[in-house]
Formats: sequence, C-alpha cells, structure tokens
Amino acid sequence: METSTSIIIFYLLAINIVAFIAFGVDKYKAKRDKWRIPESTLLTMAVLGGSIGALAGMRFWRHKTLHDKFRIGIPVIIVLQIVAVIWLGLA
Repeated sequence: METSTSIIIFYLLAINIVAFIAFGVDKYKAKRDKWRIPESTLLTMAVLGGSIGALAGMRFWRHKTLHDKFRIGIPVIIVLQIVAVIWLGLA
C-alpha cells in the first residue's frame, strides 16, 4: 500500500472516531446541562471526512436525530463524499 494511501486511511479512521466520540460527549453534556459542542463543529467534522462516524454517533447515542440539519444533512454529506470519490476516480 502506498504511503499516501495509508495516510488517507489513517486520517479517515481518526476523523470518524473523533466524530463518533464527539456526538457521545455532546449527548452526555446535553443531559447534564453543561457546555456543548457547537453544531457547526459536529457538522464540520462530518464534512472533513467524519460523516460515517457522525452518522454512527447519531444512531448509537440517539443524538441530534430529530434535527433536520443532521437527520438530512449527514446522509447528504455522505452521498456527496461518495460522488466526489467516484468523480475523482479514487475508488
């Protein structure tokens, strides 16, 4: 495997794990009425490659599932990322 491919795979694994954990942390803080992770940060993580982790976090933690910008937005981000990968010929 090429070094650049390994770096990309490592990055995607890391950003998805971080996104998944961030949804859990935000849910935890929401239940305790504490400082929250901004929605823009959660969405940015998804856009930057953590969309699968974000969707998994939404489902696993049952968090942000009623908010349209997440319920619709995260799947749209995933589709756009898949289209981008195919269009760029990276698949």
